[in-house]
Amino acid sequence: MSEIQNKINKLIENRELARLGGGEKAIEKQHEKGKYTARERIAMLLDEGSFEEFDMFVTHRCYDFGMEKKHTFGDGVVTGYGTIAGRLVYVFAQDFTVTAGSLSLALADKICKVMDMAMRNGAPCIGLNDSGGARIQEGVNALAGYANIFQRNVMSSGVIPQISAIFGPCAGGAVYSPALTDFIIMKKQTSNMFLTGPKVVKTVTGEDVTQEQLGGATMHTTKSGVAHFAVDTEEEGIELIKKLISYIPQNNMEDAPLATCTDSIARLEDSLNEIIPDNPNQAYDMYEVIKAIVDNGEYLESQAGYAKNIITCFARFNGQSVGIIANQPKFMAGVLDINASRKAARFVRFCDAFNIPIVTLVDVPGFLPGTTQEYGGVITHGAKLLFAYCEATVPKVTVTLRKAYGGAYIVMSSKHIRGDINYAWPTAEIAVMGASGAVEVLHAKALAAFTDAEEKAKFVAEKEQEYKDLFSNPYNAARYGYIDDIIEPRNTRFRIIRALQSLATKRLQNPARKHSNIPL
Repeated sequence: MSEIQNKINKLIENRELARLGGGEKAIEKQHEKGKYTARERIAMLLDEGSFEEFDMFVTHRCYDFGMEKKHTFGDGVVTGYGTIAGRLVYVFAQDFTVTAGSLSLALADKICKVMDMAMRNGAPCIGLNDSGGARIQEGVNALAGYANIFQRNVMSSGVIPQISAIFGPCAGGAVYSPALTDFIIMKKQTSNMFLTGPKVVKTVTGEDVTQEQLGGATMHTTKSGVAHFAVDTEEEGIELIKKLISYIPQNNMEDAPLATCTDSIARLEDSLNEIIPDNPNQAYDMYEVIKAIVDNGEYLESQAGYAKNIITCFARFNGQSVGIIANQPKFMAGVLDINASRKAARFVRFCDAFNIPIVTLVDVPGFLPGTTQEYGGVITHGAKLLFAYCEATVPKVTVTLRKAYGGAYIVMSSKHIRGDINYAWPTAEIAVMGASGAVEVLHAKALAAFTDAEEKAKFVAEKEQEYKDLFSNPYNAARYGYIDDIIEPRNTRFRIIRALQSLATKRLQNPARKHSNIPL
């Protein structure tokens, strides 16, 4: 055998060794935990045969605490690029079979390389996280590695889409990289995210808490709002990434891909003419409205389990990707509160950063009152949503279905904050407040003078009806041009599509500045 063939055989041998990561036993342990390996996850995510790997032969550079005896090709992360449905993406997958996927400076350098390439080439970057955290043996070098990644996360923000999937542990400083990305997907039971683990919590605060309670997928998608999606299996998580990618563009200079539309743009939905109850205090399901107007009734909801009083989802109108923000009357009457404001503001800013038009469906009685909200800073958090809508330059189409009261009317993409096309259903009520509250303010002296309860009730009923006659319809707002047209509910799909088509060439720029100072 020639010397050249020996070298080629050595390369093949080393490649096989690198692909084994931590070895057969470590791979078996990973499977026993119900988890896939880094390479198996990448194979599921990318188009078959499209993966091109980088830095397969990188090893760590630590020689303390016996680490000089533990060198594994790849050093705990698999990195490279490939395609999803033919579209270029960059990916890194932490390999738990190698030193529990712990982060060394060499491992961080590998991640930074693909992040830099994703930025240069304008393609999404996807991180599959499954790591024991910082490699303690490397000390400050491990911390430097994390910091290098965080800096790139921030520089990439709003330039390329960044998606994080948490398929195992993610603790301490490691949580900040996913937190800086656009979307976080967590697998139930096997994944967790927390700054300090249960043992430290017990020592410092005396609380007894499990990993799942402290930082599991269910907690983060219902209580904290840190994660956007919770999935039952890794396969489901991988499919979700693919679906999410289908709605968003490659980068901030491109538009989202146009899908083939098989749903008639002129489709009428007679059910919408009946969906608003006669009783203004009765709830209905906003999901039914969304299903009725979007292409084939399909949408992808973000943060479905968090702040349920507002809905944020991706959908399509005539094949065009849009972001939908909608109040949900079925939950807390669709009121805006701290969590709903934060959730919607973040979604508006993502859509605006990546040229995705925004459709807003409004039925909001106002902001949630009370000391809990005020002490929690609802003013600042509500201002985040207001700021996001005001700053957004993408096409904005708004439909007011029923209530639009007070400051919440303004915040929900009204004409006054650069809503492009604002429609209303005949059932729309646009006013400073509801009838009962308004009568108490407008006729306070007259009400105080009544001594007979029956006469007072009759007076209140008359004045409430007067107020309703004036504001429990959209015509007053339309009179001032704040509503562009009052539309029949069943025509909503067609009117939104026509509006989006007319806004396809919209050009709007904000004043030149280093950056805005959004209330945080």
